[in-house]
Amino acid sequence: MSKPVPYPVLSDDEPVRQFNELDASLTYSYSNYLNWLFPERVELIKGKVFKMSPAPSRGHQEVAGSIFLNLGIFLKDKPCKVYSAPFDVRFPKESKADKDVYTVLQPDICVVCDKSKLDARGCIGAPDLVIEILSPGNTKMELLNKYRVYEEFGVKEYWVVSQSDQSILIYTLDETGKFQPSKIFTLSEKITSTVLPGFELALDDVFDDVE
Repeated sequence: MSKPVPYPVLSDDEPVRQFNELDASLTYSYSNYLNWLFPERVELIKGKVFKMSPAPSRGHQEVAGSIFLNLGIFLKDKPCKVYSAPFDVRFPKESKADKDVYTVLQPDICVVCDKSKLDARGCIGAPDLVIEILSPGNTKMELLNKYRVYEEFGVKEYWVVSQSDQSILIYTLDETGKFQPSKIFTLSEKITSTVLPGFELALDDVFDDVE
């Protein structure tokens, strides 16, 4: 008896030039994703296409830039590397072949300490730290889906940064492979990271002058 095919086999060499040419009922792989020539930024979660929010606001950029700069300074001459979106992170289930990868996300910021996961196209496998900065366009389903991906694939630490509340919530992966939330950190407080011992970030610096 033949083994069932979990996903429909799609043509990987046909370029798609318009976002509306995609069929929401189909399941797409990273091979398909590489042939999409339209300007819209998208992510894949278990083969389903999620259109990303329009260009981030100035406030979003300032918050992201502040966190990225602090991480970059701390990680100088250290083995871990920090990257900001757009930066493809592929999450393979078993095979790392493009046609077998069905989840591709673009975290706002991520830190990768295992250099074997890095290649010319981004990261393949879970980063050690992922940071997502909430935007008005983020939906609850999108956030839930990303949370599940990061937990399932073993992201050690996941920060959710709220620009509107000027707060940061940290999820840390426990020994059972489940995320455990921190308290919500707010202005006047500092956060540390279990992934990056010695790193400290003051929220007053992150949200300084952000409207």
